[in-house]
Order: sequence, then C-alpha cells, then structure tokens
Amino acid sequence: MQHSMRSALSTSPGGPDTLKLGSVPRPEPSGSQVRIRVHAVGVNYPDLLIIEDRYQFRPERPFAPGAEVSGVIDALGPDAGGLEVGQKVMAMTGWGGMADYVCVPVSKCSPCPPEIPFDEAASLLMTYGTAYHALKDRARLLPGETLLVLGAAGGVGLAAVELGKAMGARVLAAASSEAKLAAARAAGAEGTVLYPLHSPSREEQKALAAAFKEACAPGGASVVIDPVGGGYAEPALRAIAWEGRYMIVGFPAGIPNLPFNLPLLKNCDIRGVFWGAAIEREPEQHQRSVAELLEFYRAGKIKPRIHARFGLEDAGGAIAALAGRGVTGKVVVTVD
Repeated sequence: MQHSMRSALSTSPGGPDTLKLGSVPRPEPSGSQVRIRVHAVGVNYPDLLIIEDRYQFRPERPFAPGAEVSGVIDALGPDAGGLEVGQKVMAMTGWGGMADYVCVPVSKCSPCPPEIPFDEAASLLMTYGTAYHALKDRARLLPGETLLVLGAAGGVGLAAVELGKAMGARVLAAASSEAKLAAARAAGAEGTVLYPLHSPSREEQKALAAAFKEACAPGGASVVIDPVGGGYAEPALRAIAWEGRYMIVGFPAGIPNLPFNLPLLKNCDIRGVFWGAAIEREPEQHQRSVAELLEFYRAGKIKPRIHARFGLEDAGGAIAALAGRGVTGKVVVTVD
C-alpha cells in the first residue's frame, strides 16, 4: 500500500503565489538515501529562483522547493550507512524540503545535536554554510582583517557578521534600514553603513562609495561579502583594500557590471562563492565545516535569528516574505 504526504507544489513557473499544497506519494529511500520526517525548512533566496525557473537547477514538475531541512530519520535505503532510524538530522536537499517527508543521500545529512531546536537547525546549513565557505575557504579571512558585509541583516549577511566576529575580524555591516543595522550590531558589527533600499543611481553610488571608504578606513576592506549585487557592488569594490578579496555570493538586486580597472588598481581579487557545488565536490570538507559551525553554536558565537515562521500550507507566503527584503535573519516553514 502506497502512502501519501503533503507537499507545497510548484506545478508551473511563477512566483510564490503559484505554490499549492497538494498530496503526493510518500517517497521511498533508495541506495544510500535516508528518508527524513521533516520538522522545519529554512527558506532561502534559491527557493524563489527555482520556482521561477531562474536557478541553476530545474527539477521536473511538480516539485516542492525547500533546500534545507531538519527532522528525524524514519527510513533507510539499503546502502545507507552511518545514520540510524530515529536520529535527529539537518540536511541539504536542493529542493523537495517543503513536504512531510524527503529522501536525501547520507552525504547531505549531518547529525543534529539534541539541544538545537528544529527551527534553528533548519536555519544553520545554507546561510552559515555559505558564509563560512566564503570567509574561510574562499576569502581566507584572518584575525584583525576588516570585513565589509553587504545585505548584513539577511540570512547569509547576518551569518557572515557573526562568523566574521568569531573569526577575529573587524566587521562592518551595510543594510537598507536602521532596524537591520541594529540587528547587525547586535550580531557583532563594529560599524554600519545605511544604503538605499532601491538599487542606487550613479550619483548615489558615488556617495555610497565614500561612505564605505569612511567606514572601512584607514586601509579599506580586506574582504567584502556581497550577497546583494546590483548597484551596491561597485561602491563596495571601490572601498576594498590593496590585495583585498571581493566575494560574490548572489544577486537579488541584479547582476552588476563591474569595471575591470578597479581590480587592477587595487591589486585585488574577485572570487565566486558557489557553496552548493563545493559540497558536491568536497563532501568531507563540508562535514568538517558543519562540525566547526556546531562548535561555534555550542560556544554561543552564532545563533540563527528566526524572523518569522509559516506553516506548510503557507509555504508561498514564506517565500514571498523573504522576497520582500523586509526580513532580518531567517524565515522558516514548520511542518506539523
């Protein structure tokens, strides 16, 4: 007898309002997969992109978005080793997480300490994982360096502020409202820059570059974390230090056109951060990073800030909230 489950389904390309709660067959784990009874799902910008057919991957429809989950293993595939039924886990799913159950390869699962609540566990992997990969693996951030974080109250941005502080950097945060800057200061930012909510015009970019330079004085930003893009990128690049590292994380404000003379003049690097692909290529490094993130959590140096929780029946509303740029921290879908 085949069991069914609830799933927030994308049946055609479109925005969050196109998601509909439906009933689909419950998946069975194969090979080295485990099946997770989902308790919480972290909502991330790729969830919006994937239902609009604007992401690197295009799953066959109907599918559920949801790239990171926490829950409890309830079934094992025939070749699944190292994990047990009843074990609490965090997992990267790519998509499919906004459902009662999801099947995931063992390599994408991490045991979850019992003291971490499900909603926080579902908020740890993607944003902190991306930020840590950017800061540790790609930027090689050193203690005492100056870190400028754009979009500093978003999921990746706030994680980068906390992790930059934990790694011994002087952290400066930039965001589009005083409330967001206050959240960044609470997470450890020493200085802040307020920028416009709309992508800045050429004239506004000049003023923003001056504000970034002043905040990053005397030497400029050793590392810039940019999960925003658009018209914010060039002003931040103009504030970079000699031999600084500019980390490209994402483009909710649009893909910027950067003048190539700036990296030449600053002798600096522009580096891409594609954490999802890095997990595929270096699974053992990913597991080491997750273990280090859990140590930061236990030490009280990082703690996901949950902005809002939505039920599975309102998964579209959760993605819409994130897309509205009014979110500080993480949006989570909880699954009863």
